[in-house]
Amino acid sequence: MKNFILFCLTILCFLPSNTYSQQKKVIAADKKYNSYAYIDAIKTYERLAEKGYSSEDMLKKLGNSLYFNSEFEKAAKWYGKLFAMNVEIEPEYYYRYAQSLKSTGDVVKANQMLDLFNQKAGNDRRGKLYEEDKNYIDEIKANTGIYKISDPGINSKYSDYGTAFYNNKIVFTSARDTGSLGQRKHKWTNESFTNLYESDIDQDFKAEKPKKIQSKINSKYHESTPVFTKDGKTVYFTRNNYINDKKGKDGTNTTLIKIYKATFENGDWVNITELPFDSNDYSTAHPALSPDEKTLYFASDMPGTFGQSDIFKVSINSNGGFGTPVNLGKSINTEGKETFPYITDENEIYFASDGHPGLGGLDVFSGKINENGVSDIQNIGADINSVRDDFAFIIDTKSQRGFFSSNREGGKGADDIYEFLRTKKVTCTQELYGVITDVGTGEILPNTKLTLFDSQFNVVGTTYSDESGNYTFSVECLKTYHVRAEKEKYLTKELSVTVSNETGKTNLPITLEKLGCTVTIGDDLAKCFGIKMIYFALDKSDIRAEAVLDLEKILDVLKQYPEMKLDIRSHTDSRQTHKYNEGLSDRRAKSTIKWLVQNGINPSRLEGKGYGETQLINGCSDGVKCTEEEHQANRRSEFIVVAL
Repeated sequence: MKNFILFCLTILCFLPSNTYSQQKKVIAADKKYNSYAYIDAIKTYERLAEKGYSSEDMLKKLGNSLYFNSEFEKAAKWYGKLFAMNVEIEPEYYYRYAQSLKSTGDVVKANQMLDLFNQKAGNDRRGKLYEEDKNYIDEIKANTGIYKISDPGINSKYSDYGTAFYNNKIVFTSARDTGSLGQRKHKWTNESFTNLYESDIDQDFKAEKPKKIQSKINSKYHESTPVFTKDGKTVYFTRNNYINDKKGKDGTNTTLIKIYKATFENGDWVNITELPFDSNDYSTAHPALSPDEKTLYFASDMPGTFGQSDIFKVSINSNGGFGTPVNLGKSINTEGKETFPYITDENEIYFASDGHPGLGGLDVFSGKINENGVSDIQNIGADINSVRDDFAFIIDTKSQRGFFSSNREGGKGADDIYEFLRTKKVTCTQELYGVITDVGTGEILPNTKLTLFDSQFNVVGTTYSDESGNYTFSVECLKTYHVRAEKEKYLTKELSVTVSNETGKTNLPITLEKLGCTVTIGDDLAKCFGIKMIYFALDKSDIRAEAVLDLEKILDVLKQYPEMKLDIRSHTDSRQTHKYNEGLSDRRAKSTIKWLVQNGINPSRLEGKGYGETQLINGCSDGVKCTEEEHQANRRSEFIVVAL
């Protein structure tokens, strides 16, 4: 998908050379590269590279030229040679190489590059999104198999993309207008400038033969991606910075793109005006309307953009004016490209992105629009998405039919329009639930505050456990969350959980430990802290590292209460001989005492012995078949208070 609709990129270019002849060729290629004439630049760079001439800078430009024209497989080749030079490379190239590798099917190496990108790119959200959702391929698979894709019969050998519903028609963008002798071509794509075409569709969305819209809405430069009001009287569309036969340019002499508005009067589109938030210095493109037509969504690289292009919204006032554009936020926008928004009558947003984890190039994602921005963002699956660019998704929610655009293999032109029927919605829903209890007594704990965080510790929601100690959260499939439980007189606890990729429920019970507990002579101090056993190396009396935290709790209490004395008892299960278990447990009790003495407790305050299997708390004696959990209950440590 050609980058003129994704926004022009400005790249500093400097290229050393070997010979005067090569230098002339490279300088010529650089001029084409810097003017976004990537098709011509590619040819020159490739010829030089195939002859064995290369440099870090030239390999970057060759890779970029192919990458920006969505020739990802070829870009992967040259980015690979760039990385083989073992030079220090900017983090962005790790991301581009990863995206290109995905198109070749090498997902393993692509993920390795994404790991390195995440390490090198600091707080780049693209890396964070990948890190928090490394099982994104499973999510894509889960959303695959629900779209039936077909050819609508309107594509040409040129670029066709970006459909919009208009009455009983679709309007789309095409570069097929090659008829006139003086037809202008765009240097970036080597194709004619695009115009808007329309095609009638029947109730099954079968399209008739397209025809070019005969109106001043089409100019000699690019027009694309319109959106029409429901009454058919107003259209917003994308065009180069060109109006009233005048072409606008930014400070670098580049003509960018803007959103224009037109009204339908007396059978023609008239009153073509640019929107007040357009500018010669940045691009605005791909307008979309909210269901009530009071909000316009669009893509832009205006000030306040996080990445190469972000999705914004702006209010449409009752008098026809516009508010101030607002960035939709980091839940949807990344340091990459987010573009081609589409809003359904169910207040869902569909958009294209190369910043969220996907299959390669641009993928189509969905999300839910709410007061705080956009939530529940997910890749809509490998029916719509491919290893190439997939974008401009629109759907009629009543018929579940729609269109999207792609430059995938098997098409007729550079970009093609595809028709689809959605057989079911992406309906993977999950409920995270559990019960809150006291770790020592098992008592249920009502009115416990629960806070749900996403993988980056952003607050998702809060609730309280009910009178039965139960809590629930609605969560997304295949996501990792953190749950924090807080209750007065208990230690705050936080657990992480990864939700299943199938509709259903995920259970996360939480046990809380009291900040303090009342004990008297004869009580087991271990129950106060929920200590079931002190861990030792297998069949040995060496205290393992995970036991130290529990022993530190006992040590702290003994230091707070210098008159306290303990009887330390160690127990085993019955799955060894009586003699062996008695000896092992005795050594473990003495090893526990030794640790406490070494950490400052007077040995006169401690006594203890091992009881082996003589004090089983259930019926799991010799010859009785029991579960591992039942045997575990018998393997316990006790710290009985014998003096205070």
